[in-house]
Amino acid sequence: MAVDRHPMWEELGMDLENHDVLCSVLPTAFGDTYLSQENRPEGMAFWDMVVADVHGIRPEELIRAQKEEGKKVVGTFCVYVPDEVVIAAGGIVTGLCGGSQFWVPDGEKYLPKDTCPLVKASIGARFGKTCPFFRIADLFVGETTCDAKKKAYEILAEDAPVYVMDMPQMKRPQDVQKWANEIALFAERMEELTGTKVTPENLAAAIKLINEKRAALARVYDARKNASNVPISGKDALLMMQIAFFDDPARCATMCNKLADELEQRNADGVSVFPAGTKRIMIAGTPMAIPNWKMHHLIETCGGAVVVEEACTGTRYFENQVDETGETLEEMYLNLAKRYMGINCACFTPNEGRVEDVLRLAKEYNVDGVIDVNLKFCNLYNTEKRGIAAACEQAGIPYLGLETDYDDADAGQLRTRIEAFIEMLD
Repeated sequence: MAVDRHPMWEELGMDLENHDVLCSVLPTAFGDTYLSQENRPEGMAFWDMVVADVHGIRPEELIRAQKEEGKKVVGTFCVYVPDEVVIAAGGIVTGLCGGSQFWVPDGEKYLPKDTCPLVKASIGARFGKTCPFFRIADLFVGETTCDAKKKAYEILAEDAPVYVMDMPQMKRPQDVQKWANEIALFAERMEELTGTKVTPENLAAAIKLINEKRAALARVYDARKNASNVPISGKDALLMMQIAFFDDPARCATMCNKLADELEQRNADGVSVFPAGTKRIMIAGTPMAIPNWKMHHLIETCGGAVVVEEACTGTRYFENQVDETGETLEEMYLNLAKRYMGINCACFTPNEGRVEDVLRLAKEYNVDGVIDVNLKFCNLYNTEKRGIAAACEQAGIPYLGLETDYDDADAGQLRTRIEAFIEMLD
């Protein structure tokens, strides 16, 4: 029997009427996109359950932790914000990026229409009062990876507490040290928020916890590298990754390891979710926040199988562990900085590392082609398409560059281009 969450949402000050509209649409969208798949891994039942009550189960946990344990909830928008520091200070982290067209109109009341839909949706989710996570957070933590986000944080700060970390734009040794200093300052802000001191002991424990989460996610992705078998759809892997941003990290690691066990057995038994010979596709580019399943669904209903994502909602989120040998806070902050600065976002210049990542992942995951997907008005990733395309051409990897947003108006045109691309791979 479904639990009535309206009293909780009302207490959060949400717009119940508009939120009910969103809740009425999501089950159909999820059913058409996910539950229509055949031969899904049994382990996906956990993530199906989470989505079925996505604005209920986890928000209720967060509110309970706030009320009963005095915990502070920190909302983040980017993979560069170190979860380890929040956890060491006794806080709880939840991801906040908006991935639905539903939130865009409310965002456009505050931001220009020619702004990235992810940024507009995130602002719209807060100001439209239709996402509980945006109502629960005690502090919003941003970062200077994108001009649109930088200005959006100023607007968000009119309505909620915001802390912005100054992300270096290069990767020189002095830039890594600068990020270590930013992490130290962030730790001080977290101590103010929670009243808990960050110590070498609790930071070491937090680093170990998040490393274990990353390792579990990596195991699932490793199972996708099998050249002769596809044990899980790209859509299901994406869903797991999207929920990892706001789930409890220990539970996330446990459930991902269970799924990895099943996928490894599927590979051993030759159990695939796609017919033999299905073309293996890498998606590269901008993040795909929940519930943005658009491109994966299009590709996997056009005859392709998404086997890896070079994206923040993909390999960038879990690759590379934090060195656990640090003994002092200074050493640990530097180790954190080195790990996070190893993420190859398009905000950096120069950014040869991202090109190298695409080529490396194409080989590791035995891909037949790369589809580089960029959200409209994301100038950073759109500009980098040129270099990615040239590198793929030189390496003999078929490449298709696409630009889209959250609206389905371009679905027909995208389908035509994707079908033609996959046919060309034969």
